[in-house]
Amino acid sequence: MKKILSILVCIVFAAVPVWAAFPDEVVPGGHTIGVKINTQGLLLVCAAPVKTADGESNPAQAAGLVPGDMITLINDEAMTETTQLTEFAETLDGKALQITYVRDGVTMKTLLTPAKSEPDGRYRLGLWVRDNMAGIGTVTYYDPESGLFGSLGHGVNGGESGNPLPLESGQVIYSEVESVRPGESGKPGELRGKFRNNGSYGSLKRNTKCGLFGILHDESVLGDSLHRVVPVANENDISEGKAYILSNIEGGKVEKYDIEILKIYGLDHQTRNFMIRVTDPDLLKKTAGIVQGMSGSPILQNGKIVGAVTHVLVNDPERGYGIFIENMIKEGLDVIMGQEKLAA
Repeated sequence: MKKILSILVCIVFAAVPVWAAFPDEVVPGGHTIGVKINTQGLLLVCAAPVKTADGESNPAQAAGLVPGDMITLINDEAMTETTQLTEFAETLDGKALQITYVRDGVTMKTLLTPAKSEPDGRYRLGLWVRDNMAGIGTVTYYDPESGLFGSLGHGVNGGESGNPLPLESGQVIYSEVESVRPGESGKPGELRGKFRNNGSYGSLKRNTKCGLFGILHDESVLGDSLHRVVPVANENDISEGKAYILSNIEGGKVEKYDIEILKIYGLDHQTRNFMIRVTDPDLLKKTAGIVQGMSGSPILQNGKIVGAVTHVLVNDPERGYGIFIENMIKEGLDVIMGQEKLAA
């Protein structure tokens, strides 16, 4: 049985089918997935200096560009692949270029004047960019009725701004964990995974501050978590005390690990709704606590899914933060509703 989020949502999205309503039950994840993300433009990774006859010059920095900016146009020509920028650089003659870029969701323009490189006499932009990213994260939940899944519990950031990387498209790929680098005070650990190159298991639709969301077309990517539905908790169902997470820290196996919910902050804290501490001796022995790649590991308490692991405390890897499952699912529903609205 499904419950609609609000009367307003029903009116605005009248064309949305019943399966886009807030689910009472979902399949908890815990398995890692490989994700390949294509960006909505060229992500500025570094504003690099250029060696000129007069010393070092930094054209990108002088133009006000910073790492994390998404370059979408140069002189009104759309930029979608790094090869385009390489080809464009061959035509530089020192004239200022109009750069259109997106920062914090706002589109802006600036003029960038190339610098003449002393070693070869060619003009350089000083832009180090990328048009895609790849990595691993953990699936939090999957709704068999809609095909929607949510992962990570936080966005994939595009740079120093800490804002989610604008997503053009992306794929879900099967992954397994090859090794673990345990965390230590001041230095977060990480899961090191490998992709299985046997095709796509789903598509990525949205990258937000609450997670990475998409649609699965091959449920086997969930591993041994498949088809075990549990009730979805709301904020009032969650309490301080014992709980557990599902996580994949070795090969393709999802296991249960004990944690404690230390403090609940409430819905207003977005991705840091409560604090947790790892208490499971096996997990502490293998990882020393929470490590990168475990983000998205579902948290269960009293037979319900209550949230997901989002962040680790850098100076204390045994402790970290969790996001309420309510926040993730509401954010994920926008994926389905947005698609249906466009199709209506």
